[in-house]
This record gives sequence, structure tokens and C-alpha cells, in this order.
Amino acid sequence: MNRLRLQAYTTSCSTISLKVTPAETVNLQRPLTPGVGAGSSQAARVIASLNGSEKTVFRLDDVTTITGQSRASARSFVRKLVDRGIASRAKPGLYVLVPQELGEEKTYLGNPYVLAREIIHPHEYYISHGSAMDIHRMTPRPQLAVTVSTPMVRRPLWVLGTEYRFVRWRRETSFGIAGVWVTKQEAVRVSTIERTVVDGLERPRYSGGIVEVAAGLWRRQADVDFERLVDYAIQLDVGAVSNRLGFRAVLLGLGSIPALRRLHDTCIGAYVLLDPLLPPEGSYIARWRVRVNVDPAEILSTLGA
Repeated sequence: MNRLRLQAYTTSCSTISLKVTPAETVNLQRPLTPGVGAGSSQAARVIASLNGSEKTVFRLDDVTTITGQSRASARSFVRKLVDRGIASRAKPGLYVLVPQELGEEKTYLGNPYVLAREIIHPHEYYISHGSAMDIHRMTPRPQLAVTVSTPMVRRPLWVLGTEYRFVRWRRETSFGIAGVWVTKQEAVRVSTIERTVVDGLERPRYSGGIVEVAAGLWRRQADVDFERLVDYAIQLDVGAVSNRLGFRAVLLGLGSIPALRRLHDTCIGAYVLLDPLLPPEGSYIARWRVRVNVDPAEILSTLGA
């Protein structure tokens, strides 16, 4: 399994208000060796056209448009590009151009978040949970999977050794999503820091667990709008999230008293596990109706990591 080394992509990420388009925009100039295959000149023209339109992830339809070939001929043509290590095949009909400096490479993934955008295209999506934590620098841990939220029900997909997993997202909770640059030229839809925390509290298994979510919140606390965080927890309309966030905020010393009161008013009456991934054990905290099945000392010990 390939570990995703994503810091190089995300160290300069910033939130934008631009509409994200599906265009791939890394400019690659790949010289082709003359005489390599009968279609070298045509291959050069296709690659030049893809570079000109700033596409590093392309589809079979792009090739048929550029060359005027039938789909069968275009498929055969792209297969030769893959065989020569000029492109890698992400899935049927979807390919990634390989940067020249890598030489011949048949398993090149490119930016995994840009590829996620193209895999899910044309459907709604946003990069979420652990992957959003990585983009927002909320975790130092290398990510072993790319997590994408979408209204669709979709099975996990393995692409060139990397797992893409899809989390069902309710359209009525379409808030806290923004365009974020993940390369110098490419932007994708990503949950904001506040939405990332709320999503992690609802489904911690996609974010590395409750302890990791708490540590991520602590690392980026200076950039968190706590009032907005409370708003999102309430809008998500999952009572357990309010319970967990309230307990977590008090433990970490975050949030104003009015905001915590608003949050408390939306807590559900039944006790909820602080971490639903762990056994039902530990003490009960009546104020937040939480059963603390994670040692608070463990949470606090991760804050400096």
C-alpha cells in the first residue's frame, strides 16, 4: 500500500472563493523520442494539447476530441502511452500524465485529491474527514486513504495502490465547504476546519478516531471560529456531535460560555460514547451526557504532538 506523502501538496493551501473547475493545470513538457512507435507525432500532439489546456488528468473523450479517432482507436492509442510510461491508468477511461522528471512510470498517482475530484466527476463532492485534516495541517500523520463525501452511495475504490473511500453526505447539510488550493494550479472542494471537526465527531472512524480529531482542533485552534463551529454542530442535527463537542471544548478550554450554552441546549438526553469506536466503558459526565470511554489524559498527551 502506498503511503500518501501529501505535505508537499498542502503546505501552501489557502481557502478561496473561486468556483472549482474540473481542469487539471500542471504544465508538463514531455519530449518524445523520435521513432518510438508509429504514433509518436500524434502522441506529441495529444500531450501538447493536454498541456495547453492544463490537464494532467484526462479522459478517453479528451483523446477522441484531440485526434478525431474512434473510441476503440483512442483506447488503443492511450494503452500505448501507458505501456511507454507516459501516462498511468487510474481507472477505465481515466488517465494521469506522468511528469517528465519521473521517467517511465506506469503507477503514477499524481495529486490524490485532484484525482479524487476527477474520479467523482460530474457528481457533487468534497474532500473530508482525515483527508481534509491533512489538507488543513490538522494532523502530522501520513494518510493511507483518500476520503471523499458525496451524496452517492459508492463502494471504496483502489487506484494505483491507494484506497479512495466515499462517505454518504446529506445534501441538506451543504455548509462549511470551500475551494482550497492543493497545488499551485489546482483547487478542490474541501470541508472547512470547522466542518472537518464536526464531520470527525460524527464519524470518527474516517478521521483517525476521536483523539486525533481533538488533537487537530487543538493544533488549529487559532484559526477556528468557535461560534461557527457550534453553528455547524447544530446545523448537522446529530445530537451526539453536540455532546462530544461540548465535552471536548471544556476539556481543551475552548469556546465562550454563551456558545457552550447554545451547544448544551442541543445535546441529546441519552448518554453517548465519547468515542463510538471503543468499548462502552468509563465514567459518565452528566452535564454533556457523555460516557468517557477515552482517558482524558490520552487526549491531552497528544496536544503537543
